[in-house]
Amino acid sequence: MPDQGQVDPAAQGQGAPSGALARLESALLEASGAGDVDEIAHAVLADLALLPGVCRVGLALTEGGGRRLRFTSGPDAGDPVPHQPEWCHIDAYDDVPLTDVVRTGQAIHAELSTLEERWPWLVEQERERGGSVLAVVPLPGTGSPIGGLLVVLETTPDRGSAGPDLLEAAARRTADAIADARSRRSRDLAEELAETEAAAEPGARTASLRLPPEPTAPRRARAFLSEELQTWGVGEEIVETAQLCLSEVVTNAVNHAHTVADVRLSLLEGVLTVLVRDRGGQGEVVEPTREEDPLAVYGRGLMLVEALTDRWGSERDAGGTTVWFALDLDRRADDLAEEWDQERGEQPDDPA
Repeated sequence: MPDQGQVDPAAQGQGAPSGALARLESALLEASGAGDVDEIAHAVLADLALLPGVCRVGLALTEGGGRRLRFTSGPDAGDPVPHQPEWCHIDAYDDVPLTDVVRTGQAIHAELSTLEERWPWLVEQERERGGSVLAVVPLPGTGSPIGGLLVVLETTPDRGSAGPDLLEAAARRTADAIADARSRRSRDLAEELAETEAAAEPGARTASLRLPPEPTAPRRARAFLSEELQTWGVGEEIVETAQLCLSEVVTNAVNHAHTVADVRLSLLEGVLTVLVRDRGGQGEVVEPTREEDPLAVYGRGLMLVEALTDRWGSERDAGGTTVWFALDLDRRADDLAEEWDQERGEQPDDPA
């Protein structure tokens, strides 16, 4: 049974209109073939805006190790969508529907009236545009979503319009197109991420290391990380957690890729991001099925990474695999302080 205020998918019909999806899929195929994410965004914004009852469409993609979303949205209904979308950034810790969906992986399909208590400013904004229903759907990725799709509707969608089935199918096709476009780029993904972060985050502390495909690689990675983080003043417990997770990721890279691996550390505004890029997977990329357990690709080591980190993700392309994870130092320090205060409060008073 859906939560209170959630739109029941059964009331909207289970069949996604094939015409709308076929049109979108054709546009996405052309855009991804060119390796152009802007063209993919244009296709999504333009084609979904043509669905009956749609007021506005938005698209968000994770970047910066999951610390932010890059967001763009189309104009009001009836206006043309520009081919060069204007992007802005949303911090991963901003309390907005897109960050909630990307963090949890759970879609939102709800009447605006039910969201007024949590997001009053958003409800007011979208009502002024004529909206009454909000749908936010994650773009599925390996490990965690790679972004989200936002659609504002005039009324609760019925069969043949932008219901949950159609939007989830559109999100899957969009995620596939984004992954394909990224795999066609000639630049190395890790180098691109480094350039992006250097341009967008000039205050970040960074360090990198190239590891040979040898059994000693995990030990060398742990020593490198420990030395750098201690230099940066990171606490011992965070260092130990990061070492454990990095060791698991590097071990997977050595065991499965049998190539050199690049390790990149980044510390900005209290968030530590660790990225490992291997050079395996040259040639044809065999994508996992959506039903496949994403952890099974790498082994059970990534279950530990998922349990110990605040966010993690991975991406495979023709040049190899990138796995990253992030630790929020400020939040973890607050949690430790709270635990310490509780432990002290539970101790008996000193009789002296």
